[in-house]
Amino acid sequence: MAVNRLSLSVLQGQEKAKRLLERIFVSQRLAHAYLFRGPDGVGKRFCALLVAARLNCRRPTETGACGECLSCRKYLSGNHPDFITVSPDGATIKIDTIRELCRSLAYPPYESPVRTVVLEDVHTLRSEAANSLLKTLEEPPEHNVLILTAESSREVLPTILSRCQIIPFHPLSSAQTTLVLRQQEPEISDSEAESLAAIAGGSPGLALMLRRQGIIEVWRDLVSLLAEIAGDSADSIAVLLQTAERIAALKQYLPLLLDLLRFHIGDQAAEQLPRTGLSRSESVRARLAAIDRAERRLARNCNRSLVCEVLLFDLQSLEPRVSL
Repeated sequence: MAVNRLSLSVLQGQEKAKRLLERIFVSQRLAHAYLFRGPDGVGKRFCALLVAARLNCRRPTETGACGECLSCRKYLSGNHPDFITVSPDGATIKIDTIRELCRSLAYPPYESPVRTVVLEDVHTLRSEAANSLLKTLEEPPEHNVLILTAESSREVLPTILSRCQIIPFHPLSSAQTTLVLRQQEPEISDSEAESLAAIAGGSPGLALMLRRQGIIEVWRDLVSLLAEIAGDSADSIAVLLQTAERIAALKQYLPLLLDLLRFHIGDQAAEQLPRTGLSRSESVRARLAAIDRAERRLARNCNRSLVCEVLLFDLQSLEPRVSL
């Protein structure tokens, strides 16, 4: 029997969120706005798709859409005209994007009883854009449901928060994250799936990004390099410079690599603390400080390649013959 890909049961974890949504489906008491609150990569956007499909399904059940009707097939293909996603353009959702959205909501849905709009990362809204959205939340047009997402309620303006029903999302367990990885990447080995699940901290989305963007591979190569390379020979310098260029090429994913380095240094320090002295402890702090400096320089838009070069030489010189 084929799996219904639009049932809430396919969403890993998030039992509380699923219970709340099932009650809404059964009661048919639909709010005009919801805030899906929780970490990135734990299923908020996917769940919004499941909710949208359920609202317009021709043969709905208590746990979601049927997955077979014409409306469901359009959701599955990504071509439903009454499902709209708005994401930040760079660091924020622009005011013009919100204004255009609000104008479009004044018109009826194209072909469905309900139009669903997902606004991702609403904490990135600046005051002008937030005020424009607030007017729509205060006087919501009929036949529209807005699903806002954010990592934390504290990051959302209170005036917007007060007009939304909150649906909480939480990090997944390592076992659940591993299961999602195996479903999405059938060729992944058990050991790699388990390692990624541990690093991603309960976020399957982050784990998939680390793998698909090659970040995890760069990180592993970097850890091995810093454990093996020593001295300031011409060959060592050349290898470090080449590695710095490879790291700089990660561009917007570079902060993730720095987080992985910080995670690894802290993890190794915790394992070695009982049998190491003050000098090792100072070395760990110095390495973490080097990563912090690199992050600050990147935030100031310093030359990415130069920042990476300085970071690698700092890390290599602090403890050249011992693994991170």
